Order: sequence, then structure tokens, then C-alpha cells
Amino acid sequence: MEDSIYSVPFELYKINKVNIYTDHSPANQNAPIKDSTTYKDFTLYSVDKLKYRPKSLTDGIFVTKGNYFSDTRTTLTSKYLSNLKVFNYPLIQYIQDEKDKNGLIANIYLSPRKKYTFGFSADFVHSNIQEFGISGNTYLSIRNVFNGAETFDIGARGSIGASKDFANPNNNFFNISEIGADAKLSFPRIFLPFKTDKIIPKSMIPYTALSVGYSKQTNIGLDKQNFTSSLVYNWTPRRNTTFRFDMLNVQFVRNINPGNYFNVYRSSYNALNDLAEIYNQEATYVDDDGRLLIDLGTNGFLNDALEPNSTLITNVNDLKTIRSINEQKNRLTEDNLIFASSLTFTKTSQRDLADNNFYAIKAKVESAGNLISLLASTSQLGKTGNKQAFGVEFSQYIKTEFEYIKHWDLTRKKVLAAKAFAGVAIPYGNSNSVPFSRSYFAGGTNDIRAWQSYGLGPGKTGSINDFNEANMKLLFSTEFRFGIFKQLNGAFFVDAGNIWNVEDIVTNPDAIFSGLKSLENIAVGSGFGFRYDFNFFVIRLDLGFKTYNPANEENQKWFKEMRFDKSVINIGINYPF
Repeated sequence: MEDSIYSVPFELYKINKVNIYTDHSPANQNAPIKDSTTYKDFTLYSVDKLKYRPKSLTDGIFVTKGNYFSDTRTTLTSKYLSNLKVFNYPLIQYIQDEKDKNGLIANIYLSPRKKYTFGFSADFVHSNIQEFGISGNTYLSIRNVFNGAETFDIGARGSIGASKDFANPNNNFFNISEIGADAKLSFPRIFLPFKTDKIIPKSMIPYTALSVGYSKQTNIGLDKQNFTSSLVYNWTPRRNTTFRFDMLNVQFVRNINPGNYFNVYRSSYNALNDLAEIYNQEATYVDDDGRLLIDLGTNGFLNDALEPNSTLITNVNDLKTIRSINEQKNRLTEDNLIFASSLTFTKTSQRDLADNNFYAIKAKVESAGNLISLLASTSQLGKTGNKQAFGVEFSQYIKTEFEYIKHWDLTRKKVLAAKAFAGVAIPYGNSNSVPFSRSYFAGGTNDIRAWQSYGLGPGKTGSINDFNEANMKLLFSTEFRFGIFKQLNGAFFVDAGNIWNVEDIVTNPDAIFSGLKSLENIAVGSGFGFRYDFNFFVIRLDLGFKTYNPANEENQKWFKEMRFDKSVINIGINYPF
């Protein structure tokens, strides 16, 4: 028998009916249907009483009566229903319609997750302020709150710990604590009083998140109270591309105990006290040991040194140091009120977690204080000074960020990864500086690993303060990853970058970005690390060495600190980028 080739016309299959089983499970797959309803061209079934508003489910089903069979529509439906977070991964099956040889019946089986989920976690904490601490959080998730596939999350967090009592040196430790609570309500749609389907159709899988949070910190630092609230919209216009629009992001930070500043920020206090030993002329500012009293002596000495036409400080560099200390103190002790809006764009070519040959882009624009400035203008006509809302001067700034990540899969278990980041926040109008919570820092386990968090910059200042931050940042990182033995991997890395001040209140020229010449103050760190892959997460240990330190003297910048006793150990979870 000879081979033969013949062709038949490709047949299209049309969807004649769509059935939705809303509470499917292996235990009840043969149970009788007790509740059903028809909504538009969909029929919904339930073994028990139907618990969902039909529209909340059918909005995410793109397999519809009258349309032809489509893999794309099937995949989009699965993705949408999974993103509701109230069902496990849905099962979509097609059977031939007995009454129509080219007709299909689509059966969509939804397996609800548990309505209530409770969880908790705990961490051990150590920082340059906290000697030892334990933090924990607990949360409760409630699904399908209003029968529209909404999700409500509520959680509480707290910590206790011990830190040196600098105000009373005879007491080695004192208790510190922080408590907080957060709540978030998520809607599987754009939650607005008008329709947005023509702008953001349901095929873009939109959802809305409304959140609020509060925390209170006592017995450490400035005893802060922090209130946050946000209204956020997310949508996916195409695969691997997402938009996030924070219509409103509110943060209010209140410092209850600003007089405790120099008790906590000891590097600033010690630097100020060293200068006071040289220049201070007031005996009432110091204790019996000749050290500045907090805060009578510290504030008095700062005022004497920085008052107009003061001749107390004769050395220019010493005056710069005092100004930097005062600027940092003022910024960290002021209350902050932020009303911001932002738009974030992300795009990646990564197909899945195993894909090591991809790129990722993230861009963000944020603006704060414009709307509230207009409202405040009408209510404060004739008043002088900065505008206020609720008795607090609000922040006003514009902020932009751009991040690019690229991975190259060289051979099996060998990957070259690179990251570039640039960000700047410019204060204007009602502000001459950017709030601490919106500023940048350098150093740490996911940053420039040869410096500790907040330990680098700004510029070539040499980290005068305990927490060094600024309103501009550049970061470049490259990492070569390779396998060592089974699940143990290694890496060599080079990190470069720094932070600077630009167009704000800071006057120290060593901290200010003044053009291309300031790029000579980009710090460079290099090192190696080990990673152990547990499949679902990675534990990482990196050892960073200061390769180029812009704060050192001219002939001491390169390679002078490439020693193990000068290295920084970083322990992290998962890869840095």
C-alpha cells in the first residue's frame, strides 16, 4: 500500500453554552446541584447556596457563548480567575455539543479557597540602635467578603527588644517596643463611581486596593507615630507588562520625643561634642565630665555656632560638619505629612522563575503636595510662612526613578546579571527638603554590599551621620553566578554608586551633586558570595570589600581597604536582583 496525502478543511468550533460550577471539589463532584442561576449567557451552579454575585465571576470569563474556541481566551480566563485570589487554579474543559457537531459546551470548574486564612511569622532583629529584638506579625485573610470576590486582609505586628540606654550609662539596657496594625481591601475591578471599561477593559485584569495602617514606636529613637493610607489601581495591558497608579498615598509621621535625638544618633552627638570641646564657651552647656548636655547643651551650642554673623567656629571644615549635623537633626525630628500620587510601569521578558535570559524595566513618577497645596491656598489667604494641613507643614516634591535589570544565561548554572538604577526627588513650593521616608540611602545586602545600610555618602562626606540619606541616587551592579556543588552556588560581584543632595537645603559641597565632576565620587565595592538554593527560596551570604572609597584622602581611595577586617558581611534571602 502506497502512502497518500490528502487535506481536509480546518473546522472552527463555536461555543454554544458556558457553565460555571462555583464550588467544585473532588469531594462533591458527584453531588446534586442545589442552586443555580442564569446571568446573561452564563449558567452558574452550586452544590450549596450560591455565594457569589454572578457579575463578579462572569466579568473575568472571556469564553463566551457565540464566540469561536480560542486558546488565548481560555488562558486569559484562567489567569483572571486565578488573580481573584478566592479560587485555586480553575479547570476549563470543553465537550462537544450533542446537538451540533461544530458546537462546544464550556464547563468552568472553580474550587474555592478557604474563606478564612490565618498566619503568623517571627524575626530576630539587630541594628546599630537595637542590640537585640524579636518582631512578629499575624494576619487574617477573609475572601469573598461582599460576595463579589473581594479580599479583606487585616494584620497586627509588634516587636520588643533591648538597646543601650545612652541617657543613663549606668543602665545597660532598656526595653523598646513597637506595635502596629494594617488593613487592606482588594476589589477585582477598577473601583470608581464611573465606568472605565473603555479605557481599562476587563481583559487587562484590573484590581483596586484600599489600605490603611498605623504604628507606634516607644522607648527608642524619637518615639514615632506613623499613619498611612492608600488607594491603588493595578492593570496588565499585555503579558508581562503592568501599570500601577497610586491615586492617593498618604503618610503622616509624628515625632513624639524629638528631644531624644542625640541620645539615639550617637555618631552625630560624638562629632558635635568633639567640636564643642574646642569651641564651646558656655559652662552651662556641659556636665561635670565636660560633655554636652542633651538637649540643653547640644541645642545651645548649635545655635551659638550657626547664628547669623557668628564668629565662634574659625575652621571652615568644622563649620561644614556642624551645619550637616544640624541639617540632619532638623530633617529627622520634623513631622511629615505627605499626600502623593504616582504612576509605575513595569515590563519583563522573563517567562518563568527558571528563565535566566531576560530583561526587566521599571519606571516611576511620583508627585506630592500639589492638590493639597491648592486647597491650602484658599484657606490660608493672608497668612505668611509655609502652608499647613491639619496643623502640619505638608511636603511638596516631584520624584522619578528608572531601573533596568538584564540576565544572560551563559551556560548551565552560569549567569551574568546586571542592574542599573537612577532616582531623584526634587523638593519645591512648600518644601526645601524631601521627607526621610521618601529619600535614598546606599549600602546594604541588596545595594552596595561593601558598605552597611545608610553607611555610604552623601557624596564624599564620609558618613558623618548615623543614617545617611539624600535625594539623588545612582547604582550599578554586576554579578557573575556559578554552580559549586549541587544546590550550593557562588558569585563574584561589583557594585558601584552613591547618593547626593541636589536642589535641597543641604549646603555641604561634599554632599551636593554639581554635575559630571561629582561622578568621581561614585563608590565601588567588590566581593564574593555563596548561595544555597532551597528551590522555593535562596539563602545568600556576601562578603563586600571597599574597592574605591571616595571619602578617603586622594592617595587612599583605591584598594586601601581590601582587607577581611574591613569587609562587610551581608546575609539575605533570594538574589539581590
